[in-house]
Amino acid sequence: MQRFSRGFLAVMLFLFSSVIWAGSFKAGWDAYSSTDYTTALSEWQDLADSGDPDACYGMGLLYGNGFGVDMNDELALKYYGIAAAAGHAEAQYNLGVMHQNGWGVPINEEEGLKWYRLAADQGVVGAQLALGRVYAMDFSEGYDPVEAYKWFALAAKFGDIDAKLKLEFLASRMDAAQVAEAEGQVDAWVQSHGSLFANQ
Repeated sequence: MQRFSRGFLAVMLFLFSSVIWAGSFKAGWDAYSSTDYTTALSEWQDLADSGDPDACYGMGLLYGNGFGVDMNDELALKYYGIAAAAGHAEAQYNLGVMHQNGWGVPINEEEGLKWYRLAADQGVVGAQLALGRVYAMDFSEGYDPVEAYKWFALAAKFGDIDAKLKLEFLASRMDAAQVAEAEGQVDAWVQSHGSLFANQ
């Protein structure tokens, strides 16, 4: 199964983050985005310790990547876990990546899939791609081309070029009934998640 590099993860999170930050977290995010990790840490630490999901996500980014602090998977898992439990989509995605890759925990595909699904259902493209890849592996027990098609198609609808290429390849190996079933699932998902496409 494809693994993710931490640098790639950090870049993708920066590019795809759609959360509107406010207050002290915004100051921390601005600092983080300009690689001023010391300021980001000072802005987020107290907020995170009080349980603020956005700040916990930020602290997870710092500890998970070793930005301005020593890399510490245990603390990254802690902070991502708090944010993810509160419904923070990007934190849920990061937990999925950590469980899938065995960063700070034993590799656990099912736990990774659980967090990917939660994040993907909130429109996190990275999680949708991850699910598509998992279900597209025709050598695995979990192979499900309809499910893979669904997630690649949704990521493509959010504008991901890689997803479009993977979708075309996958569709060439499916029969018409499978494609029709997958398209029906995609349409149903889009209708039930209309707010995510409001700005598309």
